[in-house]
Amino acid sequence: MSLDNGAVNATVRRWQLTETLRQLREQSGLTIERTAELLRTGTGRWSRSKVSRIENREQGVKAHEVEQLLDLYQVEDEPLRSWLISLASSAHERGYWLSIRKDLPEDFHEFLSVEAALVAFRQLATMVIPGLLQTPDYTRALINGARPGLAFELVERRVLARMARQQVLRRPNPLRYHAIIEQAVLERPVGSPSVMRGQLHRLLEASEAGHITLQVLAKSAGATPALDGPFSVLTLPDPIPDFCYTEGPGGSVYIEDRAAVRTCIEKWGILTERSLSPADSLDVIREAVKTYE
Repeated sequence: MSLDNGAVNATVRRWQLTETLRQLREQSGLTIERTAELLRTGTGRWSRSKVSRIENREQGVKAHEVEQLLDLYQVEDEPLRSWLISLASSAHERGYWLSIRKDLPEDFHEFLSVEAALVAFRQLATMVIPGLLQTPDYTRALINGARPGLAFELVERRVLARMARQQVLRRPNPLRYHAIIEQAVLERPVGSPSVMRGQLHRLLEASEAGHITLQVLAKSAGATPALDGPFSVLTLPDPIPDFCYTEGPGGSVYIEDRAAVRTCIEKWGILTERSLSPADSLDVIREAVKTYE
């Protein structure tokens, strides 16, 4: 369990706090009902619904309430106690993403609020080059193609915002990023040939980084779980379980149900096996570059 929350934003701090509290309660052998019953003998207003809402991130929890819970769960580990109390105290501090999220679609805001704190990110791309690997020119052409008539200033702000997101790949302790890109994405021209050449060269450059893995899902793979559409598996700092994310015309969807997440991870495993190896994938990308010359 990492006790360094310096780079973790508000949303993730709340998730770390509530998930840890839930695990500590279960380790102590207490049910939510029994926890509330015991807490009612002390100070503060406690109920079963309050404990449940805290663990489900539907209600905040104050530092002194965290101390009460830790005392009840007989947690004596001082570094752990200090970390959890610190999380409760800083739960409302907000990160760099607030300065750029105003320039991105509203239904993307929640995803942006956790992206900066991701430890690992597994992403299937079936329509366009993933945002974390896009060049400014590709992003600009993509936005103008998808939203014709959008004001020039807004387009440029969205381009800058997307480039700012990519800092997670350049920070001292970079995100471990694994992208599977359908071959059709490489063949779909977005912008001019020079834009596509630049974008594909960007993929080749990114593949040289040790924390980035790229695979191409060749057309010859036939029917695969990719037919269900794009999705991502997100890994946040301990003790938060992995969860999944997908987006489409109807908006963004977060998948936290454990069985559903296992299904997503199983699909990812199948896709990594059915996709070309990283080395063979680079050969395909290099061949795609030639089509834009």
